[in-house]
Amino acid sequence: MAGKCVLYNKKDHIGWITLNRPQSGNCFDLVMAQELVEICAQINEGHEVNAIFLTGAGSSFCSGVDFPWQEKNGRVSAVEAVAGLVGPTIAVINGDAIGFGLELALACDLRLAAKTVHCGLPQISEGQIPINGGTQRLSRIIGKAQTLEMVLTGEILDAQAAFEIGLINKIYNSSDLQLEVDKLAADLSLKAPFALRYIKEAINEGLDMTLEQGLRLEADLYFLLHTTSDRTEGVKAFLEKRKPNFTGK
Repeated sequence: MAGKCVLYNKKDHIGWITLNRPQSGNCFDLVMAQELVEICAQINEGHEVNAIFLTGAGSSFCSGVDFPWQEKNGRVSAVEAVAGLVGPTIAVINGDAIGFGLELALACDLRLAAKTVHCGLPQISEGQIPINGGTQRLSRIIGKAQTLEMVLTGEILDAQAAFEIGLINKIYNSSDLQLEVDKLAADLSLKAPFALRYIKEAINEGLDMTLEQGLRLEADLYFLLHTTSDRTEGVKAFLEKRKPNFTGK
């Protein structure tokens, strides 16, 4: 499954999405957005991967959108397609994530980055505001005050500063980033797919619920896991003191 501007492949139960316009800093245009939406839809239909990693080709993650591209719905749908992936998503920020690029990374569940990258939402400098979920997702990740400071000033943060406020989960030397990403991918490939998805659902959906509602959702998903073969395999492997072999059933 691959397009011209977005590449996709899967290996060992892990999906890899690569933004592939390195000559433009992986800036989005309408074609790139459409391809990303289509790939995300196919991933959700297949349920064949435990987790999805999103990164950029070359030395950039995503530097924004092409200036002539003003079609808002296409940009929003691309970010929402990533946010709507049912499995855990990890943004591998190998280069700068600016404007739309950061909004795309915010739509992922985890963000890993090289120490050399920069990120920010500088739309205010153009007399605009973030329109692809930046104000909403960023505030839920780093809090109201930090978000207001970033968005009102358009400040561009280096990786260390972004890590310190919780915007980025982990930072690595550029030479070590892919190695650490591969380690995480290998670990997630061995996990039970349904458990991974239900954890994501419980946390993400629970944020918009009362505590009582969230606890009920957590319990429902826990008991739903009891209907899967993987749950039976997990218990059996524990009793037999061996590693489980999860099949996603």
